[in-house]
Amino acid sequence: MKKKIISVLLAACMTVSLVGCVGGAGAAAPAAGSTGSTEGTAEETSTAPEGAQELTFWTFQAAHQKFMEDAAARWNETYPDRPIDFKAETLGYDDIHNNLMISLQSGTGAPDIADIEIAMYANFITGDEESIPLVPLNDIVEPDKENLIMGRFDNYANHGNYYGVDYHVGATCLMYNKEIFEEAGIDINSIETWDDFKEAGKTIREKTGKYIMACETTEHWTYYPLITELGSDFFDPNTGEVTLDNQTNIDVLQWLLDGINDDIFVEMPGGFCHSEEWYAYMNEGNVAAIGVPLWYLNRFTDYMPDLKGKMAVRTLPVWEKGGANSAGLGGTGTSITNQAKDVQLAKDFLYFAKISRDGAIRTWTELGFDPIRKDVYDDPAMTAPNRFTEYFGDNIYDVMNDTADAISKLSTSNPLYPEALTRVQKTVMFNVLHDKSQTPEESLKQAADELRAMQ
Repeated sequence: MKKKIISVLLAACMTVSLVGCVGGAGAAAPAAGSTGSTEGTAEETSTAPEGAQELTFWTFQAAHQKFMEDAAARWNETYPDRPIDFKAETLGYDDIHNNLMISLQSGTGAPDIADIEIAMYANFITGDEESIPLVPLNDIVEPDKENLIMGRFDNYANHGNYYGVDYHVGATCLMYNKEIFEEAGIDINSIETWDDFKEAGKTIREKTGKYIMACETTEHWTYYPLITELGSDFFDPNTGEVTLDNQTNIDVLQWLLDGINDDIFVEMPGGFCHSEEWYAYMNEGNVAAIGVPLWYLNRFTDYMPDLKGKMAVRTLPVWEKGGANSAGLGGTGTSITNQAKDVQLAKDFLYFAKISRDGAIRTWTELGFDPIRKDVYDDPAMTAPNRFTEYFGDNIYDVMNDTADAISKLSTSNPLYPEALTRVQKTVMFNVLHDKSQTPEESLKQAADELRAMQ
């Protein structure tokens, strides 16, 4: 069984291309897990003071590279007695994960610090604690635990150790077109539950001819937050048991299919929410709302300019009153490899860049991401006007704060998580919502049985 899992992990790392955390500024149709442009620049930079300790960093996002380089410059100003020679490199999504896995397995060639996308993270923390090639980060995480949104750290944990630090919470929210709701005579604040949402969809369709929501058919962003709000997932986070075909997941997928069949929801042009076809369709004002993580804000600012001033942000509807109003999705865990030349320096720098108050605030001011610290949301820097508030209004911070308690751990550390995500994206969603060749129960059970056969 152990050999079977290892072979699955290697195959996943070498061939899987997923769309995970897509949260930064960049290409219109980013590759798997990206937060922006995925064109590998393979460009190294260094402006190090004399006598500086070299720290190498790999990422698949040019925006992440710039963020970390800026942090390195600030580190050298703040700690002139511990200067670093920060050498960063942006690779393609597949390249970074393949090269990193090979380097860690061979014991040579890995960087000190690396970004690992959340959908691929299980490949790097599977196995016995002694065999994990990443450095535990408990000593820089736990002292600030009461101020951190720990659900985001739990996604990169195993054996009681935290191995990765995210750039954002990725709280899923509802981004909605105010003009369409006003034309239909609907107050967005009257929508509390997803049943209310569907009823509003009927009114919008009748009075405006438009759709309240579009459903992805080759990705998971439409579906995943809905099951996560209900406390469900693809695997049991405690036992590792495959739960992809549980009744909750079946019912939610049926709910989406019913919305399409009732002509309230529409299939998303291009199949997923990072396609050029979708950007154009949404930009034309054909759809009233989309439920996506907050890192999607820059998709609107960058690719849907005609909606500026027409869009606003609020928490997701809930399945039942008092239920979760969000889900933390996507992500990139910045990790320290066991080949780091100076582990303590790498830890101290990672804390400075991303966990500290200033670092967390800068993930918003520089990247447009919702910070992983709860104690920064009332900081003046968080409420200063920027391109996102100009586009969506100034209540984005309220949504960040209102969703913080709803963020829970996902089953991303399960070794078969990449395989499960691929099946949901490329088979389940397509067969059920587009091709309609399988029922939700049939498709999810088939995918779940395939996963069980791999365990």
